[in-house]
Amino acid sequence: MIDYKCPNCGSSMVFDSETGMLSCQYCGRKDDIRNIADPPGKQQVFSGDEVQEYHCTSCGAVIMTEAETAATVCSFCGSAVVLGDRLSGKLAPAMVIPFSISKEEAMQAFKKWCKNGLLTPSGFMTADRIKGIMGMYVPFWLYELHNKVDAYGHATKVRTYTKGDYRYTETQHFDVYRRLRLNYSKIPIDASEKMNDELMDKLEPFPYDQLKGFKTPYLAGYVAEKYSYNDEQLLPRAKDKISGYIESAISASVTGYSTVNFTNKQIDTKVRGADYTLLPVWVVHYDYNKKDYTFAMNGQTGKVVGKPPISKAKVMSWFAGVSGVSLLLLKLVSLMMGGGFL
Repeated sequence: MIDYKCPNCGSSMVFDSETGMLSCQYCGRKDDIRNIADPPGKQQVFSGDEVQEYHCTSCGAVIMTEAETAATVCSFCGSAVVLGDRLSGKLAPAMVIPFSISKEEAMQAFKKWCKNGLLTPSGFMTADRIKGIMGMYVPFWLYELHNKVDAYGHATKVRTYTKGDYRYTETQHFDVYRRLRLNYSKIPIDASEKMNDELMDKLEPFPYDQLKGFKTPYLAGYVAEKYSYNDEQLLPRAKDKISGYIESAISASVTGYSTVNFTNKQIDTKVRGADYTLLPVWVVHYDYNKKDYTFAMNGQTGKVVGKPPISKAKVMSWFAGVSGVSLLLLKLVSLMMGGGFL
């Protein structure tokens, strides 16, 4: 069993995002998580002594947190929740990127982000309606995909020249074949049913050089959602995510032609690995004009994503300003050309 109690004073220890260590907020003791070894022969699992599971009665989310935690708020809907007794024995993640932004820093960064919203209502920009902010480890699968690509197509080279009184266009036709080996690693796909996929995609990139082998002390002071989908279920999304890169690589492999048209592309994708990984996200619940808004912040980079409310008055004012400038420019051009303007 991994113990999160401080050896000095017995108080609960939490992960400190600033130092990257397990810290006692009462006596100041700090322990290096890298030196906290799992017991010999211990399987990498969330044991009942370490991690507790709860189900939000409002939205149904399944969250993992420390066994000692008695109550919290749901990271998805902001509802207050008392944790249940159900424990998880699921395999633990292989890797984790710890938080590097503290709760206070996340709060300030979010308020600054709100004030930068040029088209948001003034009341929203004051950033004084934050209902709650929760540090959450979101489950992702990081894929390594190796691709064998065979592309067949048709290309042309067009040459135009003049001979005597005539201008000629010469077109040469070519069959094109390209064989490529394209390998992509650390392709992130969020495995949470409750998290908005578009929102999670926009949080990227995460600093994968900060990946660490998973240890349960990283959860201290945070919550972590269990994955809703396994790696096989999400493989189609991973393939779709790299499809654009593959298309770009195929196009870039053919140069020196006037036109290129690929008629047949055969892509054989092999999964070389899929690591269950927890990535750090601050989830912010904001109440404005009797409506709840949810925003997400990358717990390493501070990047904020979400859809804030839009002020119709500001949009109309902006549009009117742009229209006025456009009309003024047209009038100036007309006067410079000696014409009238109606």
